[in-house]
Amino acid sequence: MIACVVCCMACGSSTDKQAQTADKVEQPVAQTNYEKFGAEINDAGAMPLAQFASAFSSDSANVKLSGVATAVCKKKGCWMNIAVDGDQTMKVTFKDYGFFVPKDIEGKSVVFEGVATRQVTDVATLKHYAEDAGKSQEEIDAITEPKEELVFEATGVLIASDD
Repeated sequence: MIACVVCCMACGSSTDKQAQTADKVEQPVAQTNYEKFGAEINDAGAMPLAQFASAFSSDSANVKLSGVATAVCKKKGCWMNIAVDGDQTMKVTFKDYGFFVPKDIEGKSVVFEGVATRQVTDVATLKHYAEDAGKSQEEIDAITEPKEELVFEATGVLIASDD
């Protein structure tokens, strides 16, 4: 009799577990195809940039982030800006100038891994970036103050493809 009760409990328990497993298997996972640049990375565990930026309180951090590209260097693809929130962006450069990204990625979702830092960017560098972005001479001349900002040096980048 005890064996019968144990068997019934085991069968009932097994059926419940199978039902739970079946529920989990039926949920499809969205797949994103990416173009890869720099070091091999994946999108697992990437934190949205806006979430990271609002919580970032140290001088630097190794992290994997995701966001949307708002601008890219039109000369070489040697940097990109990623939307933080509103009109705030974060400049992303590439480790050791070792790789570049396509010059037409504005509006595309990206994942990037590397080191985020707070720094003060001097006027000459800000003007250089403005020139690279194709800004007008008037906009470039209007840059007169250094800017404290969150910047990023990426070791690897994924750009969502159109497929």
